[in-house]
Amino acid sequence: MLPSIRNKLKAIMSLNDPKWGNDSRNGDKKNENKGADSPPDLDQIWRDAVQRWNALLSGKNGSAPQGGGSDSGMRGAGLVAALIAGVWLVSGVFIVQEGQTAVITTFGKFTGTASPGMNWRIPYPVQQHEIVNLSKVRTIEVGYRSSSKSKQPREALMLTDDENIVDVQFAVQYKLKSASEFLFNNRDQDEDLIRQVAETAVREVVGKNKMDFVLYEGRDKVSLDVAALMQQILERYQAGILVTNVTMQGVQPPEQVQAAFDDAVKAGQDKERQKNEGQAYANEVIPKAKGEASRIIQEAEGYRAKVVANAEGNASRFKQVLAEYQKAPAVTRDRMYLETMQQIFASTSKVMMDSKSGNNMVYIPLDKMMNGQEAVNSGKSAAAVVPGASHDPVQGVEIKAPKDARARDVREREGR
Repeated sequence: MLPSIRNKLKAIMSLNDPKWGNDSRNGDKKNENKGADSPPDLDQIWRDAVQRWNALLSGKNGSAPQGGGSDSGMRGAGLVAALIAGVWLVSGVFIVQEGQTAVITTFGKFTGTASPGMNWRIPYPVQQHEIVNLSKVRTIEVGYRSSSKSKQPREALMLTDDENIVDVQFAVQYKLKSASEFLFNNRDQDEDLIRQVAETAVREVVGKNKMDFVLYEGRDKVSLDVAALMQQILERYQAGILVTNVTMQGVQPPEQVQAAFDDAVKAGQDKERQKNEGQAYANEVIPKAKGEASRIIQEAEGYRAKVVANAEGNASRFKQVLAEYQKAPAVTRDRMYLETMQQIFASTSKVMMDSKSGNNMVYIPLDKMMNGQEAVNSGKSAAAVVPGASHDPVQGVEIKAPKDARARDVREREGR
């Protein structure tokens, strides 16, 4: 800084007083040699100014030339005062980076803020400024420090709604949204405020929920509730802090009961596994049983429909036959007799033939019977044996019917 002041003094002295340095002790010979139009010697001017400044400070004026000593001393003192005033005013210039803000105080009282860029304030001791970073994301840990292994039991142990103790470790990320509130509404601008607010909020949230909810399915909801409650508390205190995120690092039972808790959790998992296996078996067996029951029911319904339909058909046919029988009993009776005999003889291999002598002859076609027996027995032949007849093949058997039986049949037909 001294060379710059020296250069400024040289320039000011050379512009304001071109005859500076015409001292009778030091510069007479040089000025006579250089002439009237030559520029002054800056080094000599600087030496003279230093001497005069020393003389002013020591209160001695004996070295000043007669007739011009007082004027030169006043001029030097004013120059020095102006220089000091300029340096004092320049000290009020400060630069604020992007993402930061400056809080300006006048005699210790907040008077305003400065935006990013080059700014100026009244120099010290009238005004002061403090730069605060608003864009920086700050992080604090609650329940641990730097690592989950370095636990803080006094912060981490909390009581749940069902009177169980859990070990909660979480981290809070926050930013500053108001530099003035952060600096003047908080007694200490450090992490203790946020840590105390975070611990208060998480204890309240955990105390309203069950242990299983905090340990398992409710961890995300607990984080959101803690962040919301922290923001409400900070807004009530006007702390100028914005909570951006709350992350649960670890939620578990205390170490003293960790083994027993693991056994209970394992038993619960085994219970759920067995329930799932039973449900899977039920899902496999029940549909099969329902399908089988449905099939049996459908078969029964089909059988019932078949029997009912056959019964209704037989009843309807009987009613039709009855109606026709009532109209012509003889014709209907003969027709029924013929149809019945046709059905009977259609399923037998016997042929009934009338002879002129009045005797009925029964013809037994042994060749057809043998062919049918071979088809049934896969190539094995069998002979039909008629009771009371020989085993030799015969073409027919003549059976004589009594005359009274034939006469009875004729009378019945005539009666019809």
